[in-house]
Amino acid sequence: MLEISQLSAGYGQVEVLWEVDLEVGDGEIVALVGSNGAGKTTLLRAVSGMIATGAGEVSFDGESLTGLRPEQVVKRGIAHVPEGRHLFAGLTVKENLMAGAFARRNGSDVERALELFPHLRDRLSQVAGSLSGGEQQMCAIARGLMSAPKLLMIDELSLGLGPKLVEEILDRLTAVAQQGTALLVVEQDVDAALRIANRGYVLETGRIALSGESAELLEEPRVREAYLGIA
Repeated sequence: MLEISQLSAGYGQVEVLWEVDLEVGDGEIVALVGSNGAGKTTLLRAVSGMIATGAGEVSFDGESLTGLRPEQVVKRGIAHVPEGRHLFAGLTVKENLMAGAFARRNGSDVERALELFPHLRDRLSQVAGSLSGGEQQMCAIARGLMSAPKLLMIDELSLGLGPKLVEEILDRLTAVAQQGTALLVVEQDVDAALRIANRGYVLETGRIALSGESAELLEEPRVREAYLGIA
C-alpha cells in the first residue's frame, strides 16, 4: 500500500533522512521506532506532504505522492495524527471530529469513531481543550479516522500518557486494523509498539538500521539493549 524508496528529506539545508526504504501493507500495523531526533516525525511529515522530499519516491496504492499538498494526500487515503495532537482547542469534540471528515464526499461516520472510543460519547459537546491528555489523544485519532483513510499514521501516541491508558489506546488500534485500516505508528514505548505491530523498523540518525517481523526485533540484541534496557 505505502511504499517509500530511497527517501531523503529534511528542513532547508539540514538533511534528516537518508535513503530510507519502508513499506506498509493492506490492513497491517507497522511500528517505526527509534531515539529522539532519529527522524521519525520527519518521515511522517514527508509522507503527508508537510515537507518537501529531497530525493527518492513515496507512492501509495501504486501512485506517486511526491509533490502533493497535505490535503491532496488526505484525499488519496492517508490521515496523519501529529505529535502533540493539534486539536482545535476552542471547538467541541464533535466539531473536531467533523473537521476530520472534510475530504469525504459521502458524509461522515461519527458513530464508528465513538464505537472505537466510547469515552468520547459523553464529551461530544465539551471543548476539546478541556479534555484530559488521554481523551485528547483519543479525539485526535478519531478525527483522523473520520476521513475514512486506508492508512492512518500516528506520531508519538503515548506522549504524556500513563501506561494503562496507552495499553487501552493500543488495543483500540488493533480493532482499527481489523476493520481494514493500515497503521504506521511512531511510538516511544518500543515494547508496546512492537507487540501490537506485524512488522517494525528501527530508525537511527536518519537511516533504517533494522527491520523485520516484530517478534524478531523484540529478540534482537541491539533493540533489547538500546530500547528495552535489557543487556
